[in-house]
Amino acid sequence: MENELTTTQAFELSSAGQQLKVFEMQQRMAKALSASDLVPQQYKNNVANCYIALDMAQRMNANPLMVMQNLAVIHGNPSFSAKFIIACIAASGKYQPLEYDFCGESGTDSYGCRAIVYLKSDTQREHPLVGEWVTIALAKAEGWYGKAGSKWKTMTGQMLRYRAAAWWQRAYDPALSMGFLTTDEVREIEDVQAEVVSTRSRLAGIAAQAAQVDNNNGNNTNDDNDGAEDI
Repeated sequence: MENELTTTQAFELSSAGQQLKVFEMQQRMAKALSASDLVPQQYKNNVANCYIALDMAQRMNANPLMVMQNLAVIHGNPSFSAKFIIACIAASGKYQPLEYDFCGESGTDSYGCRAIVYLKSDTQREHPLVGEWVTIALAKAEGWYGKAGSKWKTMTGQMLRYRAAAWWQRAYDPALSMGFLTTDEVREIEDVQAEVVSTRSRLAGIAAQAAQVDNNNGNNTNDDNDGAEDI
């Protein structure tokens, strides 16, 4: 009995035991959240979804309900809203308020925006962290501007700000959003048509190449032997 108690205590103090305690605690929290009417529909009575949201909130040091309200799964890919990304930058405590720099003339393809942020420790504002330019020309070239349901035509300035902020965040502090794209970006990504090659056809191709190599080697060997006989 004493040995069993010692073993149990040792397990509870171990890394695996601590992880199990965290899992059980988060599972109870997830169950409570799933029963709430305040969580989005995809989390109601879904303990697994609530648990994942809780785990993400813990890693991001964010409020679980805020993560739930801003996390969306589009085409099987989890993503955050752009405004949530901007809120994470502000809430991190590492940066001064995010600023936007515009170029070009509104209504033209040259109209664009980039995000500029200073570290909170850079009180003299001597070292700006400058993001990439996002322009209407770029949005058109990438197919964002004319995509069905796109807000680029009706909310041009806001979309420029959202995209510039998202690009800045992934360039300078990708851990803030765990590397996820924004919901707008996921919707705007074009599906890539991939050629599916079966394992059998791949093996057949490899075998054919090997046979060709063997034949070539055999021909070369015969040529060498013929030459030796002539000598």
